[in-house]
Amino acid sequence: MRHRSELTKNPAGFRVDRPRLAGALPLVGLAAAVILWGTSFVATKAALTGFGPLVVAAMRMLISSAVMMPLWSRVPAPDRRPGDWRFLAVIALCYPCLYYVFEGNALTLTTAGQAGTVSALVPLLVAVGARVFMSEHLSGRAVVGLITSLMGVVVLSLASPGQTGAPDPALGNALEVLAMVTYAVSMLTLKRLTSRYNPWFLTGLQFLVGAVLFLPAVLLTPLDAWGRAPLDAWIGIVYMGLLVTILPAGLYNFALSRMAAGRTAMAINLVPVVALVTGWAMLGDNLAPLQLVACVVVFGGVVLGQTQSLVPGPSKSRPLSDPSSAPIGDSSSAQAS
Repeated sequence: MRHRSELTKNPAGFRVDRPRLAGALPLVGLAAAVILWGTSFVATKAALTGFGPLVVAAMRMLISSAVMMPLWSRVPAPDRRPGDWRFLAVIALCYPCLYYVFEGNALTLTTAGQAGTVSALVPLLVAVGARVFMSEHLSGRAVVGLITSLMGVVVLSLASPGQTGAPDPALGNALEVLAMVTYAVSMLTLKRLTSRYNPWFLTGLQFLVGAVLFLPAVLLTPLDAWGRAPLDAWIGIVYMGLLVTILPAGLYNFALSRMAAGRTAMAINLVPVVALVTGWAMLGDNLAPLQLVACVVVFGGVVLGQTQSLVPGPSKSRPLSDPSSAPIGDSSSAQAS
């Protein structure tokens, strides 16, 4: 019989299993992060119509840092140890700094949909890195799901019709690959610290460092350039700063702190689907019928892999009940520095 505290009744009279509900929160956060990231390609394309890649990166991180600052006091203090600064430096340098340099320039050369498809490389990069460095072993179902979703991504790329606004897709997609490599390195390094650092602390630190490093790009922009920027560019920057920069990164880091790295990375295969659909709906990018079929294949592969994606191996990750993984505002999770 379950402990009485595990089952409660809500006002409607339905019984709620609190542990099961809490266990679903990482998946909900992961899904929200994927959807927001998928829309970021369209928003970035819009922002680039009025600003350069470095200015776009700086503005979105400045806005996100400003939003995060009032909440900073509610983030549990980390359990710092000597040498942590090296890991923190790698995390912040790779993502968001190098990541946004590569991706911002990539989106000036290729379409939002094609850049989105390249993001499906992340699960492979993370899965290999997690196996080598973190002893995470992919199960057979996870391998099938990963291969299925990647096949769908390949079809998405091969079936892509001719696009406007993409002067050099090959170079743009190559830069997007470099962005994914830097993101995978940041993700694997971050996983080493999630046992002692709250995910929102790590997220806030990432974008605060990025805002400082990219600030010169804003200061060196001529004043008249701000006035010439079209409304769509401003909307894109504000949308990314408020919703697409720190929020999905925090949600993803939260999921990463509760789930295996390979499993969370696999969900990124859905980003190309969201990017293609939003690119078609918002920017008029062509979406061939075969691409719609490929979207279904990608989604099916991710669902297959998520149902039973990892076989537990020796792991240095904390137990799920570790209070350091609680979200912002959970006073019970505060730790001493």
